[in-house]
Amino acid sequence: MWCRKVYPLAGNEPREYLMISGPKESCGIFAVFGHPDAAQLTYFGLFALQHRGQESAGIATTNGTRIVYHKGMGLVSEVFTTETLAKLKNPAALGHVRYSTTGVTTLTNAQPVVVDYNRGKIAVAHNGNLTNSPELRARYESRGSIFQSTIDSEIIVHILAEPSRHSDRENYIRCLNEIEGAFSLVFLTPKEIIAARDPQGFRPLSIGELEGAYVLASETCAFDLTGAKFIRDIEPGEIVFASPGGLESKYFCSKDKIHPRHCIFEHIYFARPDSNLFGENVHEVRKRLGARLAKKDKVKGDLVFGIPDSGFSAAVGYSHQSGLPFERGFIRNHYVGRTFIEPSQVERDLGVKIKLNVVSSVVAGKSVIAIDDSIIRGTTSRSRIRALRNAGAKEVHMRLSCPPHKFPCFYGIDFPTKTELVAAKYSTEEIAKFIGVDTLEYLTKEEMLSCVSKPPDNYCTACFDGNYTVPVSDKLTKFSLER
Repeated sequence: MWCRKVYPLAGNEPREYLMISGPKESCGIFAVFGHPDAAQLTYFGLFALQHRGQESAGIATTNGTRIVYHKGMGLVSEVFTTETLAKLKNPAALGHVRYSTTGVTTLTNAQPVVVDYNRGKIAVAHNGNLTNSPELRARYESRGSIFQSTIDSEIIVHILAEPSRHSDRENYIRCLNEIEGAFSLVFLTPKEIIAARDPQGFRPLSIGELEGAYVLASETCAFDLTGAKFIRDIEPGEIVFASPGGLESKYFCSKDKIHPRHCIFEHIYFARPDSNLFGENVHEVRKRLGARLAKKDKVKGDLVFGIPDSGFSAAVGYSHQSGLPFERGFIRNHYVGRTFIEPSQVERDLGVKIKLNVVSSVVAGKSVIAIDDSIIRGTTSRSRIRALRNAGAKEVHMRLSCPPHKFPCFYGIDFPTKTELVAAKYSTEEIAKFIGVDTLEYLTKEEMLSCVSKPPDNYCTACFDGNYTVPVSDKLTKFSLER
């Protein structure tokens, strides 16, 4: 038996923030290799990805010898100052914004994970969920490993630290073949940046170029903000090495293990509409979803509007297809976070009231068609419909740009448990009655998949149909690694 410890590098003083858990989404990653302003660029890149994580933010950088970092709870603008960025000035950087999909919300669980282990110094940023994390952690703890956090991402470092005769690069490949589930990963070492996507490519990760430097981002909107030029997506099952010698890549697994299953909900809700994901623009996909809703709709309303913000593009498509005027039924307060991914039900309810205000003059006396991306628990939708009724809407018809969510996600989205998903318990008619609409209609899975360009089996639809491509245990939860 052997014993190994992984020691955190010096950084923020340990401070814990405990927040009540709720449904949250995936995280955002941005990295730069070979640019004198790598830290500043990463700071701006994280701004563009802020919608992917609002619990914590962190940046780690290297000068080729040591790794320094700064992490904190809150938004990017709250975590970093001019002074902290000045201390991080180095030619290579790795940044992360987090929503907790494994482990509680504490500073200890913020990323990047930065450690000093038997092969040197390393920082790791992860978007996704490892479905075999409980088994892996139990294995390494039984061998004497000590864990500093309760996130599955730390397990990756323990795998890398396992005694091995492999070269450093071979060791990453060995590690990637031990983990299962959803992982878009970026590693920062003093020598290089390494990036990889799981064989299903659940979560996005792209490569860009800026003034001779390599840039990595969860979404291409971060390239637009920083001025980087999009090169390509990292392929499912691919590992990429960015070093002073250039860009090298290979597949870390055999081709027969690669089965693309891109998360369709990235297109429907999570990603920014100006991003290009999985080979196509998010805004255009959402417009097609809205147009598909209009083609099947028998209701003739007076106007159509989208529930801000992810419902806007679908509402535009619905308007174009139906000929109904597109209006703004709600005005969003942009200083409030996204309610689907707030940390508690109390805060979600409060956020709904603060976040959106009905334009009474638009909806009063009208039959309105409201386009939204999804209904999860139903409580948020119920509050919005009540606001429309109070503003004088004569009829309210809600249309959803995806099928009903009936199953939890284990691949990097913190959906509620099945018992909390309203569509897992009630019919469409019962949901309509609960939220207070005159009619309610979803897209079918087939209709939804007809609006994207890749073959239907290239997308993960597990949250709609329960078809989990990578097997998951029914005991796997967000808090599986908590004591």
